[in-house]
Amino acid sequence: MSSSLPKAIYLADYQVPNYWVDKVNLQFDLGSSETRVHSVLSMRRNPDANGGACILDGEALELISVTLNGKILTADDYQVSASQLIIASVPKQFELAIETRIYPDKNTALEGLYHSGKLLSTQCEAEGFRRITYYPDRPDVLAVFTVSIVGDSDEWPIMLANGNLESQGLFDDGRHWVRWHDPHPKPAYLFALVAGPLHRQQDTFITMSGKTVSLALYVEPENAEKCDHAMASLKQAMKWDEQRYGREYDLDVFMIVAVNDFNMGAMENKGLNIFNASCVLASPETATDDDYHTIQSIVGHEYFHNWSGNRVTCRDWFQLSLKEGFTVFRDQQFSADMHSQAVQRINDVNQLRTLQFAEDASPMAHPVQPASFIEISNFYTVTIYEKGAEVVRMLQTIVGEAGFRRATDRYFSQFDGQAVTIEDFVSVIAEENDIDLSQFMQWYRQAGTPTLHVTTEYKAQQQQVILTMTQSCDTINNSPALPFHIPIAVGLLDKTGKPMKVKIENTAQQEQETVVLSLTQSSQQFVLAGVKSEPIVSVLRDFSAPVKLTYQRDTQALLLLAQYDKDGFSRWDASQHLLLTTMLALIERAKKGQMLRLPDVIIAHFASLLEDEQADPALIAKMLTLPSENYLATQMKPVEVMAIHQVVRFITEAVARQLNGPLLACYQRLSSDRPYSFDADAMAKRSLKNQCLLYLTAVGDETAVKRCMSQLTTADNMTDMLAALHAISHYQGEERSNALEYFYQRWQGDKQVMDKWFAVQARSPLSDTLQTVKQLMTHEKFNIKNPNNVRALIGQFCRNNPVCFHASDGSGYDFLAEQVIALDKLNPQIAARQLGALGGWQQYDTLRQQKIQAALTQIAEQEGLSADVYEIVNKYRMPLCTS
Repeated sequence: MSSSLPKAIYLADYQVPNYWVDKVNLQFDLGSSETRVHSVLSMRRNPDANGGACILDGEALELISVTLNGKILTADDYQVSASQLIIASVPKQFELAIETRIYPDKNTALEGLYHSGKLLSTQCEAEGFRRITYYPDRPDVLAVFTVSIVGDSDEWPIMLANGNLESQGLFDDGRHWVRWHDPHPKPAYLFALVAGPLHRQQDTFITMSGKTVSLALYVEPENAEKCDHAMASLKQAMKWDEQRYGREYDLDVFMIVAVNDFNMGAMENKGLNIFNASCVLASPETATDDDYHTIQSIVGHEYFHNWSGNRVTCRDWFQLSLKEGFTVFRDQQFSADMHSQAVQRINDVNQLRTLQFAEDASPMAHPVQPASFIEISNFYTVTIYEKGAEVVRMLQTIVGEAGFRRATDRYFSQFDGQAVTIEDFVSVIAEENDIDLSQFMQWYRQAGTPTLHVTTEYKAQQQQVILTMTQSCDTINNSPALPFHIPIAVGLLDKTGKPMKVKIENTAQQEQETVVLSLTQSSQQFVLAGVKSEPIVSVLRDFSAPVKLTYQRDTQALLLLAQYDKDGFSRWDASQHLLLTTMLALIERAKKGQMLRLPDVIIAHFASLLEDEQADPALIAKMLTLPSENYLATQMKPVEVMAIHQVVRFITEAVARQLNGPLLACYQRLSSDRPYSFDADAMAKRSLKNQCLLYLTAVGDETAVKRCMSQLTTADNMTDMLAALHAISHYQGEERSNALEYFYQRWQGDKQVMDKWFAVQARSPLSDTLQTVKQLMTHEKFNIKNPNNVRALIGQFCRNNPVCFHASDGSGYDFLAEQVIALDKLNPQIAARQLGALGGWQQYDTLRQQKIQAALTQIAEQEGLSADVYEIVNKYRMPLCTS
């Protein structure tokens, strides 16, 4: 490590900027090897600040000139460091002109302006704009941007920036120019520029006030046939945001550009959203149902940011969840309305339980509103996004949908054009609904996943159900945890599965099938009145709070909930709890070398699910899916890596053998010759059909393998093709090799599909997978500078192949260390994100802990380590556990 160590930044140290920027005029003279940037900033002193120097951020810039109110400054008039330009003496109001030179070709970090294929593109969130020009690069400085771009007509025929196109023209030397103007003040992180030879697909949208908005989707010419779904998703999102939140679009044009090299999924730049190509491009032949769904969700997410993030932005990066948590909640609502409410909720909770709960239990645990960070890029986490969304969801649950809508209407109008805080957001909800939410703020300020302990008692004579609820939470450094305000949705079923009306005793509330209890103390009792027979209690319906639930229920109660509960999430959750209990018991037997036997009740439960032709097939598919190996690992300490894998494989094969007939019948019933369509019914049927295929292929017999190969080679859609390839990839043999070769030969020309090919091989549990991954890194289709390639091969192996990555010899950890060290020199953001695979290292046995720590030490000892990697490595390098 360098002697100059990165320093932490603290929320408590926030200070307002010394100077505001009212207007920005930018001029770009484009070139892939060299681009010149001329900026003119109209600035004025902030009356709320204490005066002082004018401090501008800048990184990797070549400064050409600085001009203050028309006077060219000399080197004596300012100071330049590796990260700042400081002008000690400036008037109260002034115009500052700065010219810089940047080198997009050399920018492998993909922050600022960089070269991607034949395109020039930008990524400025969180702090990328300082790689373009010197500027107060912080989210609370909002300015009106006018951007002029000059470039060669052949090399850069399309040149885009934020806002509306004001004018354009040609020069005599073959170059051309455009000028874009965004009338809405914005922080620099929302700036965008894209230039290159792009295909444009156009459409229009008429807003609720009758305004016609031009829509444009820009992709590389070879992807021209993959735009329809993203465009349709955009129009759906625009309509939905008008209907659900009353938000109308505010510019004349809305543009999306697909870029192959991109660190994130997408970016909400004002009026010009830049997307990772994998989150835009779709055709039935090349994109799965999950891809279609993800594209629809992400297009919606970035569009919804126009209000929850752009028009109202965050004051500082500690408020990141103000825009991200709120907008994730909005895109989850959108996806649920477009498809299955229950399946969307299951997907959301699965991600939260597997990833965010694990983050809460790791050295990277942090509150939704962090108190400090070293590198902000490391805090684009599942805690900020997904847990942040759950916190917003709880706010809506507490005040009701109508109260939440009133509050968001006021929030958007009151803070339009401002940079605000999480406290501002919650205060509006509290004031609009006349409720005290001061205790609720613990969800933002306190890290950790609460555990909710529930016991129930039925009193027949009083016709009461008494629920005793206790909360506890492990916090960072074992500091005392303050009680959370936890909304708990509860319902009752009678012994035949029929819903029972519920009323909280001593309240004016009417009887209803679901009530919400507010747990605000460490322990409380709640009484449900008018219960005429002993019920089955359904707790935490729709996963009303992000907690771990401890509630003892017998097998018959779980089966009844799984079969009859009207809340789809609760049906799935009861089924998962039954599976989880069974699997944990089998893991205990497996680690002792004892014989394994799958209880008859599981087989009977699965058989009843397969025979239920009236239920939503997508929900049945979820209920037939075993808890993942990663999730099982979070349920034990130390993690029994091999026993977990053995039990998952054992149950899969046992179900395949004992339910072969019902699985095959369901598979055949749902197979269809109808052309592919992306709709809820067709998706649901494909998901259940392919879950059956996965089981049917588990035993690897000749008939099953042939069925799998037939689906792979005859399917008209990527969903079915990839499901077949995934099923067969788990088994060594000639058929597996043939399947992979067939897939490669058919799709080698498609970048997005090649990433699927990499990922399938990286996730295979076969013993030689690490060697396969290393060989694939030398493949002509793999480029370590491309983030999608890295995520598909290295990321999938390290994060989603636990049995191979956590091999007892430590080879997986050594491999990850090598890749992080190599990536850190190219793209620190992507390097740092790979380290997430080691986040739960304390859960493993002493031998694995030692090998993980050795890998972390190898990384930490590298010279010139980036702040991104430095922060995570040094949080993970903790004293070894003794378990």
